[in-house]
Amino acid sequence: MPTVVTKPIYIDDDGVAWIEGTGIKVIEVVLDKIALGLSPEDMHEEHPHWSLAQIHAALSYYYDHKEEVADINRRRRWVKEMQAQATHQFTRHELEARRENLRQ
Repeated sequence: MPTVVTKPIYIDDDGVAWIEGTGIKVIEVVLDKIALGLSPEDMHEEHPHWSLAQIHAALSYYYDHKEEVADINRRRRWVKEMQAQATHQFTRHELEARRENLRQ
């Protein structure tokens, strides 16, 4: 009897790699590895809804497609730039007042 092998990773229309059948982006697993230094077993302990097979599939995909997955440093720089440009952070009260003004 032939064995059916499913693709553990899929790419959405925006080019983002996801673990099939989950809401988990490959980059999330990669960041746990890079930023937190977690092993696959540690990740599984932290996220028991991630199977070891899914974690390994995500890491395998990342190692084969580093440029395609994401430039983590570029993303971090972008976040810092956006934070620096955000000169005024609205409070919840200010946002609720704006919403109320729009309703009137």
